[in-house]
Amino acid sequence: MSYKHTQIGYLMLVVTLVVLVLFAWAYITTSAEPPSVDSGTNFAVTTVMALIIFILASFASLQVIVDGEYLRIKFGYGIYRKKFLLNEITSANTVKNHWYYGWGIRGWLWPKMWIYNVSGFDAVEIKLKNGRTYRVGTDEPEKLEQAILQMTEQSKQ
Repeated sequence: MSYKHTQIGYLMLVVTLVVLVLFAWAYITTSAEPPSVDSGTNFAVTTVMALIIFILASFASLQVIVDGEYLRIKFGYGIYRKKFLLNEITSANTVKNHWYYGWGIRGWLWPKMWIYNVSGFDAVEIKLKNGRTYRVGTDEPEKLEQAILQMTEQSKQ
């Protein structure tokens, strides 16, 4: 049995759309000005705007896959990926993140852990043999927890 699920971060989609509209408005406004030495398209500004949109869009979804060997996570179209060997996972538990943990990729010092999420507060906390703790956000925490536990048991056999 394998597990595959993609969670959509609707808030991030809205934020990306708002920023895109803001950038489009800025371009339309500047193109309406009379021509001068300083008018026209600025390559550096255009590049920064495109990079911002690219980064925002990359955090609009989180795909989690549990297969025979790995727990894999992928944000958006794959700019950020991470995988965990199933035989390195010692535990998996459903948890609720605090609101102040935020969304995206976060490192916390107390408690010491890494958090990967795009929406909501539900997550599955995994602990590895090396003592590290990670939380993977999901909108179906019980299914993900069961998939991890089943696959870790199978990988130990």
